[in-house]
Order: sequence, then structure tokens, then C-alpha cells
Amino acid sequence: MSTDDRSGRVAEVLRLGLVEGVGVRAIARKLGMARKTVRRILGRHRAPTKPRETRSSILDPFEPTMRALLGDSPDMLAPAVLERLRPLGYTGGVSILRARLRTMRPQARPQAFLTLSFEPGEAMQVDWADFGFALPGVPRRVSAFAAVLCHSRLLYLEFTVSQAMGSFLRCMERCLAFYGGTAATEIFDNMKTVVLSHTAAATVFNPRFAEYARSRGFAVRACNVRKAHEKGRIERPIGFVRRRFWPGRRFRDLLDLNTQAAVWRDDFANGRVHEETGKVPSLVYAHQEKPRLKPLPETPFNTDDVEGTGVSKSFRVPFDRNKYSVPWRFASQHVIVRADDHEFRVFLSTKQIASHTRSWQVGQDIEHPSHKKALLDHKPRALAAGALPPALASLGDTGKSYFKLLAAGSRSIHRDATRLIFLVELFSATATGSAMAEVMQTGHVGAEYVEYVLRHKRGLAPHPPPLRLGDPQLDAISVPEPDLSVYDEPLRMTRDPGEPPVPGDGT
Repeated sequence: MSTDDRSGRVAEVLRLGLVEGVGVRAIARKLGMARKTVRRILGRHRAPTKPRETRSSILDPFEPTMRALLGDSPDMLAPAVLERLRPLGYTGGVSILRARLRTMRPQARPQAFLTLSFEPGEAMQVDWADFGFALPGVPRRVSAFAAVLCHSRLLYLEFTVSQAMGSFLRCMERCLAFYGGTAATEIFDNMKTVVLSHTAAATVFNPRFAEYARSRGFAVRACNVRKAHEKGRIERPIGFVRRRFWPGRRFRDLLDLNTQAAVWRDDFANGRVHEETGKVPSLVYAHQEKPRLKPLPETPFNTDDVEGTGVSKSFRVPFDRNKYSVPWRFASQHVIVRADDHEFRVFLSTKQIASHTRSWQVGQDIEHPSHKKALLDHKPRALAAGALPPALASLGDTGKSYFKLLAAGSRSIHRDATRLIFLVELFSATATGSAMAEVMQTGHVGAEYVEYVLRHKRGLAPHPPPLRLGDPQLDAISVPEPDLSVYDEPLRMTRDPGEPPVPGDGT
């Protein structure tokens, strides 16, 4: 195409688009050109748009204050800034405030990081990762304990439902046993089980974990606060677990989850060619890093969860959001509790006084039958609230419902039970149970109501069963009842003896 023809087509495009206002699609169809070409020609020759006038905002008078706040605290959130602007007269909402802060907040400069290199056996990195409420029927969050040897990139992975000190130490023990030794330095995030406080001046480590590190022979190093790049060796494997292992997983319980995780870890994660090193982690570990690890000492370390607590008046010990029973005679005592993944034990000084299977549920009341039985043997009347006394077992479900309601009130259960036993003996269990049901229908409970129904409303006469002495000959004796009506009539057989004689009378 000649230069003149090209210039003519450009002129035609400009005429149609800028003068006649024809659309890009119509111009391309009319001139047989690509729409992209039409857009490029029109874009080069369009008149520059006039800048929009800046509109005033309700936030303009407060901008100096906002800049001062951000200068002191660059991470201050919009609701906190809003609280400080309200006393100054700001009447707007948080949405426009958040948008303005987004433009005013100083932008962090991109940082450049060095690639760290570790010698075999030099370092291991450890961290937790949260996976939410993932176990069916278990109201606890699932956490992944992950560790990696920094040179070989060999991964250790385990799932738990607790990040407490005891669980953490048990995970560490299994991790070190998996590696067959420990690195010279182990790097941790600022988890409370490792670091109590971390400032620019000093790092205060958890005393119990420091003792554990000494017993296992490794140095502890804590990352700086909000410096995830300092533990990149473990951050990337955790992301790898989230992307490659976790999606689509189905498991019955924690044991099934850990079984699947161990198979995936050993067969795939540690057997693949690593994306960064280009080597298989398990092979690098076996031939280069394992011989450089420090051997583990044979001395065991106590990894139990240990707490000091008190026994309640209901002989219960609270622990990890559950309650466990102890013998009743230890009520109000101060005890020590120890627990591992499977067993919960209670000690008074050095003597073990109770043991239970540990529950990983929440809000459970775990009671050993012998603890309650011992209290009932000591207090025969210490029946559970609402329990039907054995002597009134013949009242059945009606009696159970009656005593359940009776226990909810302030009446004496013992006094009512004694009177009801008497009524059952006089009027039979059937009649007494029927009267109790009628009393409950009127919205009342109480032995006096039951007796009133039996004696006055129904007019029943007491018919106590015959007394049995246990001797057949004595029990066979039958004596007719005497007629007592004669005592109701006045005595008729009387005689007046007259007046006594007067002294001196000759007659």
C-alpha cells in the first residue's frame, strides 16, 4: 500500500471516528481494517482529556491530624483513627476514611533478601500451622507441627489438636526420633512455648523449653517479630502441605489423618525432586546430613502437660476445658495434674490419687464410678438430685417424674420421701402413684397434697398389709376384730345406793 493510500485511510478513520462519531466496530467493518488498528489510530489523534476538577471532601480539614497519626503509628487502622477524629468534629463514616488512609499511608519499600545457605546438620526450622476445625465431631482446631532440615530439606509433618507445651514437646521428641538426631541450632517462630518475650534488647525463652533444649543438646534461635523471611525454609513447606496434601482429604479421626500424612510425607514430599535444590531430600539426608546430626541422649525427658489446680466441692479437677473426678475425700485440696496424649493423672504431693483416659472433647465431665460410689457409701442419703428412693421403686415413672420436680424446689426430699413411703404402706403403690399424678396435673408437688387426694377427695380408707413375722405358725393366726361399738353407749347397769345414814338417828 502506498503512502498516499495509507494516509487516506488514516484520514478516513479520523473523519468517521472524530467527526461523525462512528463506532470502532463499524469503522473496521466499513474500511476492512482490524479493530485494534482503528483503536490505535484514534488513540494517537484524540484530543487530551481535561483533568477532572478536584472535589472537596469532608476529610480535608482533618488531613493534618491524620498525617500526624500515621506518622506516629503507620499501621493504625481506620476505626482507631475514626475514634480520634470524632472529638474534633468529624461526622463522616469509616468507609471514606479508610479510602483516604489508603492513599496517605506510607508504602513500604520492596525489600531484597539474601539466599541463605546451611551446612549439613547446621540448622532445623520448626513452626505451627493452623488448619481449622477439620476433625469430625471434635470441637478443637487442628494444628500441623512441621519441621525441616535446612540443608537436605527433609520434612517432618504431624497433626495435633493442641499447641500446649506438653503437646509441643511430644511433637519435638517424635520429630527428633524421626531424624535420628538433632541439628546444632533449631530456629523457631515466637510461639509462647519457646519465647516468653522478644524485644530488640533481649529474648526471654520459656524456661521449660530451654531446659528441654539443653537436655537434647541444641541451641535455640528465635526469629524476629513479623520476619517470616527468617524462617523461609519452613514457610515454604507449610504452603506446600496446604497446596498438595490438604485439598480433598477425608479422614475419620486424628489417627487416620496422621497415618495419611506420614505416607504422603515419606513417599512423596521427601521422595520428590525438590523445586529449589533439584535433589531428592531423602537422598541428601541419608548421604550428607544424617551423619552430621548430633546423636540423641538416652536420658528421657518428661513431656507431660503439668498444672497445679484445686479440687472442687463436687470432687472435680478442671483441665483443658474438661472436668475429671477424684475420690471425694480430696475435695478442696490442691493437687498436681499430669497428662499426655492418652492418660490424665492426678497427684497429691507424690501420690497418685486418680487416673482417667484423656478426653479431647470439650465440656466433658469424666467420672470414675468408684469415686461416686465411695461418697454414697459414706453418705447413704446422698442420692443424686431427682433420684427415686429404692423404697419407692414401685411408683415407677410417675415417681421418677415427681422426685425430679421435687429436687428442683426447696422442699425437704427426705421428709417427703418418708411420708410417701407411709402412704404407700397405707393405701398401696397404685393408689399413691395415681394421686401423685393428679397432684402434678394441678401444678403442685408435696406429700400433703397426695395425702389430701387419697383421704378426702377419694375417701380411701387405710388398708395396711398384714404384718408378717417370718414364722408360718404365727403368720397363720387369725383373730377376729372385737366389736367396739359397745363403748359408744352409756353404761345402763347402775344402782343408786341412797344417802348414807345420819349419826344419832334411832331408826
